[in-house]
Amino acid sequence: MTDTTHGAVASTVNSADTSTIPASRKHGWLDADAIIKNAPDPVFVSDLEGKILAANDAVYELLGFRTDEVLEQSLSRFISPEETREFTAALREVIERGVTRNARLNPRSASGEIIPTSLNASALRDSDGNVIGAIGMLRDMRELDKARAYADSLIKNAPDPVFVSDLEGKILQANDAVYELLGFRTDEVLEQSLSRFISPEETREFTAALREVIERGVIRNTRLNPRSASGEVIPTSLNASALRDSDGNVIGAIGMLRDMRELDKALAYSDSLIKNAPDPIFVSDLEGKILQANDAVYELIGFRPDEVLEQSLSRFISPEETREFLAALSEVIERGVTRNARLNPRSASGEVIPTTLNASALRDSDGNVIGAIGILRDMRSYEKVVRDLEESKAELQEKILDLEKFEEVVVGRELKMIALEKEIENLKRELAKCRERFA
Repeated sequence: MTDTTHGAVASTVNSADTSTIPASRKHGWLDADAIIKNAPDPVFVSDLEGKILAANDAVYELLGFRTDEVLEQSLSRFISPEETREFTAALREVIERGVTRNARLNPRSASGEIIPTSLNASALRDSDGNVIGAIGMLRDMRELDKARAYADSLIKNAPDPVFVSDLEGKILQANDAVYELLGFRTDEVLEQSLSRFISPEETREFTAALREVIERGVIRNTRLNPRSASGEVIPTSLNASALRDSDGNVIGAIGMLRDMRELDKALAYSDSLIKNAPDPIFVSDLEGKILQANDAVYELIGFRPDEVLEQSLSRFISPEETREFLAALSEVIERGVTRNARLNPRSASGEVIPTTLNASALRDSDGNVIGAIGILRDMRSYEKVVRDLEESKAELQEKILDLEKFEEVVVGRELKMIALEKEIENLKRELAKCRERFA
């Protein structure tokens, strides 16, 4: 504390005629002096009537007044009559309980600005323990109020339904999208417990979610199914984050709802497509655990649903193919799709079934890849055709060789006949010459 402030405390004591003040009370002023001196926030000392006896530099910086314009003045000079009554009530609480917290004061500065502040006050006691005044610490709430106003604006203008609740689940604030979703009026929602709109079981789940918000600061994708004014049960997904006070303590939750009706319809449609698809289709998570499969899968590998669902795909394929499948999943995550990966699952009868896998990304409501939808194609018929073609090709090649040998034989015979005919012609000519010679 500056010499000026220290002098202010001293002058306060002197002006009260220290000869009549017990030594124990003087000791109280000195204790307050030390507290004020080291406080980073605006701190003042008042008597039990609200007269300011001491203040630190931060008070003068906050209000813009000189020392002589603050000391020995009643706090009522700087705040409204209503707030003066509230401050007097706060002083009574300090006397009775020794402390008061988060009382709101809005002092007017030298420039005329109304400055929102939060007051925490504790009792100033003499050495006998008697309350002789109050030590008040102010917190400038302008930046926090701006932040809250900004947060309120975000909530109000958010496209998704957003609400604020306390730690018991009482709804303190909600935006228009909440009322549009549920169809209730503002007065039918605010100050109501969320349990009014959801089932007892979901109320317990929401309470557990609130505990998680307190512990971790956030909760994601909790399902809530509030009932609207028309009686419709609306499937929603809840993401909630902690609402904190100026000291960082969790005092509630900011919840964002996502209407899941269209997504649930889409999921039901995709489930129908999977169930009724002619090809074997399965859904797996990113570790290869099978979450869903259609009848064609069970027909292909001959296992029952309880022998397939929640099982790792590695149960049905070799370790090498498991590694290839996980590599295919990585490709799905990066590119959204993988094509013509080879899988050879072993059926219930022990048969190894050649298949090709085409997989596409399974995404959550936020667009994140959470698994894969895999379509298998049974390659047995194809491979049989290939084998038949290979066998036909081999047979054809054998026939070609036979034809080539036959051709060789036939051509050789023709060449021999031609040579023999030439030889006969030559012999005929020789015979004719001999006859001419002996004729």
